[in-house]
Amino acid sequence: MDNQQMNPNNMNQNPAAMGQGFNHGGHEVMDLHEVLGGIIGLQEQYMIYRQNIQDQELLNILDHQKQFISDQYNVMVEAFSTGQKPSKPTSTYQMNQDNNVTYGLTPSQPKKPKQSVNEINDQCYSSFMMGLLKANSTALTTASLEATNPVVRRVLADSIPNFIEMAYEIFLYQNKNGYYQVPQLQQQDMQQILNGFAPVQGTQMQ
Repeated sequence: MDNQQMNPNNMNQNPAAMGQGFNHGGHEVMDLHEVLGGIIGLQEQYMIYRQNIQDQELLNILDHQKQFISDQYNVMVEAFSTGQKPSKPTSTYQMNQDNNVTYGLTPSQPKKPKQSVNEINDQCYSSFMMGLLKANSTALTTASLEATNPVVRRVLADSIPNFIEMAYEIFLYQNKNGYYQVPQLQQQDMQQILNGFAPVQGTQMQ
């Protein structure tokens, strides 16, 4: 038997012989492992929060987001495990909040860590949800930049705007309820910064 055929290291030289499920790079595999694990953790923590949230509106947001995330998780798993186009495409998240933002600060008590589980309220749970969505958005962005498989890369990239939208939905809920206040600069300073950039004239390369 030829020595080259006997060398098990040579099995890695022909990716096509390894099957479609192995058309991933090393960084991609490890990043997807982190992404999928993070999304699992998000869904499990959402279940815990659901038992204690009091506001029906926040409950509706949580349920809506969890269902959407579960569907997208299944799409990611299929694309990752097969390396092929999933049977169901990624969807676009549609939030139920309007886009009205209240600007300015109102006096409030200084924040400090809660000292009892009984003190954890809807403001806390909405902040927890925001943190999870931000963390998963970052993980998805990192993984999409490392993905070599074109299908997986596209699925990840398409998922990022959805997590951004869900985080924005939580922000709007928090802002509406006074949990997340948005300060503004003085009008003169704001105007100076807004007018601090000008469009480029012409785009022809010299």
